[in-house]
Amino acid sequence: MKTQYYTATSLDGFIATENDSLEWLFPLGDLNNSSYPDFISQVGALAMGSSTYEWIFRNSDKVAEETGSPWPYTQPAWVFTRRKLPVIEGNNIHFAKDDVRNYIEQMREAAQGKNIWIVGGGDLAGQFYDAGLLDELIIQIGSVTLGKGKPLFPRTVLSPVLNLKSVQHMGSGMAELHYEINNNTLDLI
Repeated sequence: MKTQYYTATSLDGFIATENDSLEWLFPLGDLNNSSYPDFISQVGALAMGSSTYEWIFRNSDKVAEETGSPWPYTQPAWVFTRRKLPVIEGNNIHFAKDDVRNYIEQMREAAQGKNIWIVGGGDLAGQFYDAGLLDELIIQIGSVTLGKGKPLFPRTVLSPVLNLKSVQHMGSGMAELHYEINNNTLDLI
């Protein structure tokens, strides 16, 4: 069981525009021709930031058109927010207000031996990292620049913490970098 931050970023390190738009990402490739189908089959629980959740909620018609449902996941999800958000009914969604460490055991139990995916939010992934709970970064880098927006991973992480496991070419617009986090070296830095 691993906790993984699987996301896409622009070449200049942004996962969304300043307005939380992901429209830049969609022309770059087909999700079904990426590592996503294999990745999601190994996911048992989700952790999500409020901006990602709100984007799914605002774009529920488009999400339903693409996936067949306004909520595209079957796994239980924890949405980390301090605000009251609208509920996407009929799904196993939990709203979490506190430190990620307070929910990790619930998430692990719900995942039933599968992985936990940090779906969105560079800062949320950073909170898992800060707590020593993030095992891998799987980053798809798109052939676009945004100039500004929501940062990929707003933390300082110096070598030897990140170990590059693989690089994969994904069509003409994307490349995927897969890093393992050596949590044993965090105390040395």
